[in-house]
Amino acid sequence: MFPFSEADPVNHSSPVPESSEVVIVGGGVIGVSTALFLAARNIQVTLLEKGRIAAEQSSRNWGWIRKQGRDPDELPIVIEACRLWQQLADECGEDIGLRQTGVTYLARTVKDMAKFAKFMQIAAAHDLDTRLLDGAEVASRIGGMARRYAGAMTTPSDMRAEPWLAVPALARLAARKGVRIIENCAVRALDTAGGRITGVWTESGRISTSTVLVAGGAWSSLFLRRHGVSIPQLSVRATVAATEPLPEFHAGAAIEDDIAFRRRQDGGYTLAPGGSNLLFVGPDAFRNATRYLPALLDHPFGTRYLPAAPAGFPDSWSTPRDWTPDSKSPFERMRVLNPAPGASDLASIRRGFTTLFPQFKDLRLKTTWAGMIDAMPDVVPVVDRVSAIGGLFVATGMSGHGFGIGPGIGRVMSDLIQGNDTGHRLDRFRFSRFSDGSPIRLGPAI
Repeated sequence: MFPFSEADPVNHSSPVPESSEVVIVGGGVIGVSTALFLAARNIQVTLLEKGRIAAEQSSRNWGWIRKQGRDPDELPIVIEACRLWQQLADECGEDIGLRQTGVTYLARTVKDMAKFAKFMQIAAAHDLDTRLLDGAEVASRIGGMARRYAGAMTTPSDMRAEPWLAVPALARLAARKGVRIIENCAVRALDTAGGRITGVWTESGRISTSTVLVAGGAWSSLFLRRHGVSIPQLSVRATVAATEPLPEFHAGAAIEDDIAFRRRQDGGYTLAPGGSNLLFVGPDAFRNATRYLPALLDHPFGTRYLPAAPAGFPDSWSTPRDWTPDSKSPFERMRVLNPAPGASDLASIRRGFTTLFPQFKDLRLKTTWAGMIDAMPDVVPVVDRVSAIGGLFVATGMSGHGFGIGPGIGRVMSDLIQGNDTGHRLDRFRFSRFSDGSPIRLGPAI
């Protein structure tokens, strides 16, 4: 039952092995996808998940698989990811709701259209089918809207899928390909000698390995800091809702200032506020505040703040920052990060949707939930090896873009771990960009 919680049954269990060529920490879309591509090369992989596969942000996102609006350096990887989603959906043999129904950004003003026009140059360089629409075309494509728009930008080849179906299906495919997946098994610590990985300590014992990928989403920074690796990652709460089945007024996904919506496989719509998230201020937020100033100044009203996270959250004031391999870790104390949806966000969702579509004034919500997005100061992830600890790799800070790009990052990480050519330039995603004096270069805010 969605949203997943630690009350859900364990679907992947087996004894912790004595050794594994590669250990992956985190059973979200990035970890699962990387495991799939490593297994395709006959590499022995053990994937360890403290709670349940895809139980956190990998199942709680909007379900958009988009090329539109991407950072130029992300775009080649997400183009590959779109191809891989289609391939993997076929291999899974399950209906994960994958549909090519497009993504549309609605423009209220001419200024909005000017921002879209800048992305059109990037789209043209990558041969995307992105195009600009005028107000009349917008009205004809999305029926029943009470507001007239200046125009829109749309990419018909962009897709949607149901995350809570898709990522667990990928995990089942990975298991069939030989990946050892163990749920309800937290990794407490890395084991190192001579500056290199020699193993990991789990709550069920030690695994000998020379290679570890940390893909722990909102928990990555807490885990890595325990080993002297500092990443300026924060996590923000995003609230989402699903409606009961509604008549179809748009088959794809769309967003404007106040509301985002996409058609769902069950005949309803997934809804979210247009650009509102909540940051719980904790030790990491204070430590990294100056790094986030460019993003704050660029979009000052996009994030709200509360002075403290609930107990047990990654950046809660009370969450331990240090523990031993033989003591209970924060990852066991909170198997699934399951934040409560914000009441004000739900009110905003209802108001934004019914204002735009007054014919649905009696809107009924089927389900509401929230997730914690692993965010970076420049809104692009860290995808790299950690030079200070040989054999340690990191893929985190997807900044709300991880579901769509997941298979692409997984394939890239697989080759990076093997020492192969990844086929893409990864300079933009290097770990050292936060320590080598590089200025913060923001990803697109569209």
